[in-house]
Amino acid sequence: MVSTSDMDGNILDKKTVLIGVTGSIAVYKICNLARMLTKLGADVHVAMTPNATQFVNPLTFETLTQHKCLIDTFDRNFEYSVEHVSIAKKADVAIIAPASANVIGKIANGIADDMLTTTVMACTCKKIIAPAMNHNMFHNPIVQDNIKKLKNFGYEIIEPVKGMLANRDIGDGKLPDENTLLEYVVREIAFEKDLQGLKILVTAGATRESIDPVRFVTNHSTGKMGYAIARCAMLRGADVTLVSAHTDIEPPMFVGNLSAISAEEMFQTVKENFPQNDILVMTSAVADYTPAEFSENKIKKSDGELLLKFRRTTDILKYIGENKNPRQIVCGFSMETENLLENSRKKLISKNADMICANSVNQRGAGFGTDTNIVTLITEKSSEMLDIMTKSDVANIILDRLLELYNNKNNKNN
Repeated sequence: MVSTSDMDGNILDKKTVLIGVTGSIAVYKICNLARMLTKLGADVHVAMTPNATQFVNPLTFETLTQHKCLIDTFDRNFEYSVEHVSIAKKADVAIIAPASANVIGKIANGIADDMLTTTVMACTCKKIIAPAMNHNMFHNPIVQDNIKKLKNFGYEIIEPVKGMLANRDIGDGKLPDENTLLEYVVREIAFEKDLQGLKILVTAGATRESIDPVRFVTNHSTGKMGYAIARCAMLRGADVTLVSAHTDIEPPMFVGNLSAISAEEMFQTVKENFPQNDILVMTSAVADYTPAEFSENKIKKSDGELLLKFRRTTDILKYIGENKNPRQIVCGFSMETENLLENSRKKLISKNADMICANSVNQRGAGFGTDTNIVTLITEKSSEMLDIMTKSDVANIILDRLLELYNNKNNKNN
């Protein structure tokens, strides 16, 4: 899974997150969640039920967040006169994790009898619930009915995962890991949803062209740039489909995932899915040539040289450029070792693309396998060279420019 990392910097700067913590052994995961959120710049406040304090001392959260934990409704030593109302008004998102059956039942039925439930009731922001409990308890019809009520009230539910529970049983009811919880929060508040309503198709990774059952021809692409674009587009509200050739990283959450290992598979998958999308971003490194013949058996070593004949693969970007409709935007990538701008502009014209993102493997901090990139964005009317930056930052600038192109093209056509 591509998840929040150091590349995201202060992605949650000036955002306020309320974490509600109930009595569960899984509370230990929330200590790390609070740390991860503060590392991303969020202002984190924690409300604990009295039972939760039996598992983790409130001092732990207070040290991590630099804020006093909300526990006692009648504690008069608060910075604000009505603390729960103040935090509830300030919060950009509230996540209750782990959420016990008891607290789920209270919230679903409008009961606010402690600081956590009172604060949550006063929140007008998006509220996320992550149940964690015994398998049988989670599947109890009453608990399931309460969860259904919360969904109807607009709460988002993070489904528990299957695993070993506190009583050593194996079943549903386990709290997902901290990275999963974090991604739900980041998706909700990291960016304005300026891509809401757009469908974006992204390709990533290195295609593999088989020679025989053992060997294949490929390249050094890792898929990092494409995965960054897919994730950033999702965080900004787009409906994203990611088509992956070979990569060694897990795809981001909340995107549709398709696999296309060879150049031909990539062509067929893009051809099939592009008509339903508004924007295509082709970051995948697709082989230009594939072996003319595939050997059904392993080619045995011999004393002489091995000569392989290759044939051209289908030019996917050219095909799409020739078959896009007037409302669609197509963006390709150009990896060069020489004449970067000249070759990339030729590619823009010959493929009928709307934008080409050009970069050079010769530049330090760019190219394959790095967490940074240096790109030049080439359109019909402009050429914009970006400084070295994280691939997440590059992704967001690319998406900014593609949104501008999409709006300009569609405003003309309306």
